[in-house]
Amino acid sequence: MSKTQILSDRSLQLLKALVERYISDGQPVGSKILAKDSELNLSPATIRNVMADLEQQGLIHSPHTSAGRVPTVKGYRLFVDNLLTVKALNSQELNRLHEGLSADDNADVIGAASRLLADLTQMAGVVTLPRRDSVCLRHIEFLPLSHTRVLVIFVTNEQEVHNKIIHTDKVFSAAELQQAANYINSIYCGFSLMSVREAVFKELQDAQERMNQGMLDAINIARLAFHQNPEKDDYVLTGETNLMDFSELSDREHLKTLFEAFSQKQGVIHLLDHCMKADGVQIFIGKESGYHAFDQCSLVTSSYSISDEVVGVLGVIGPTRMAYQKIIPFVDVTAKLLGVALNPKQSL
Repeated sequence: MSKTQILSDRSLQLLKALVERYISDGQPVGSKILAKDSELNLSPATIRNVMADLEQQGLIHSPHTSAGRVPTVKGYRLFVDNLLTVKALNSQELNRLHEGLSADDNADVIGAASRLLADLTQMAGVVTLPRRDSVCLRHIEFLPLSHTRVLVIFVTNEQEVHNKIIHTDKVFSAAELQQAANYINSIYCGFSLMSVREAVFKELQDAQERMNQGMLDAINIARLAFHQNPEKDDYVLTGETNLMDFSELSDREHLKTLFEAFSQKQGVIHLLDHCMKADGVQIFIGKESGYHAFDQCSLVTSSYSISDEVVGVLGVIGPTRMAYQKIIPFVDVTAKLLGVALNPKQSL
């Protein structure tokens, strides 16, 4: 049985009023304030009894010796899932998002989305770069440079052109590189880049004895071309210093842990990659993320798509005491508009 079935409507209304007041003020909420905010016409004694029940169920707690109460992660979760009233963005906010995401260059659009999320929410805005694993190969070319350096040019999704320089094990002529490109285009055109990479490695492991030298060369070149670069920036993060303005995040050791996580990236990327697998807006509150650095934070994310395929995720990182009713639509609308900006053929 869920908590919304166990709790009375009166208890739920008081919990909703308490969470909204705490999000607004950041101070423990007492019974007198709740009596006013909830509009239930209950005595302070009755409200104290209800608060005691909510505390017993782990939905609120009393910090230190304060007479007031604050929400727990469990209380925030019930509030977000069942009691939250999401506010639609106003026309001024929508116009700012439209204008901010109007750049022609994709890298500029990604950066703009991160900055807009940070500026509009006064928290940290994060946007992962489009995952090339999630898009399809349309065409590839290899051009010889100096010595063993080769320029790789490949087209994805019929409009995105990417360049990469690789270093081969030996010197290849232009004709040999053209032969390798023809081989790869004939077999892997239309496959996702992840599928191409997996197939190339499998070919090298399982079928070398049945390949001639030209095929082996082509596969080896492809292996280099589709190899991931672990040093490549995986996301754009803006506004992390905004988090220093929240008292609950201002502890020096906690800030150090949080900023180290932003710098090292691996844990953040793992969490954001997990968000890509789900539809719609995802909300992680405190320890729900499973990532220690975010124990005192909430993360609100949504994936974005190019050509109807999810290629990235964006979101807002802030304290658990965030205005979810406003953050959620900011994240949701920005994700949709970013997909449109990256794919002009797509429309809302």
